[in-house]
Amino acid sequence: MQTDMTLRQGGNTLIIDTKYYSRMTRERFDRRTLHSGNLYQIFTYVKNQDKHGMGNVAGMLLYARTDEAFVPDCAFTISGNKIMIKMLDLNREFAVHLDGIAESVRRSSRAGIP
Repeated sequence: MQTDMTLRQGGNTLIIDTKYYSRMTRERFDRRTLHSGNLYQIFTYVKNQDKHGMGNVAGMLLYARTDEAFVPDCAFTISGNKIMIKMLDLNREFAVHLDGIAESVRRSSRAGIP
């Protein structure tokens, strides 16, 4: 298994897995949901890096924006590790948008997210 990006600073690690689909969500039981396989994949990457269960490894699913109204921007904890879902709009100035995502992760880090 190969991650798209792995960033390390101090004792913390952030694994970023990028995704592009024509639609970020799929319909399941009359509801729009994210692709569950992507969550399993990032969770597996994170748990394989956090072998000692320290909680200092986080994961991010980074989706390319589509024409859907849904824009993922959330963070939650699974088994002691933070998982984030973000969206990158490739029609905007790339560096500015990516800097905004990085800043939101930095703010989360100051709030205790590795």
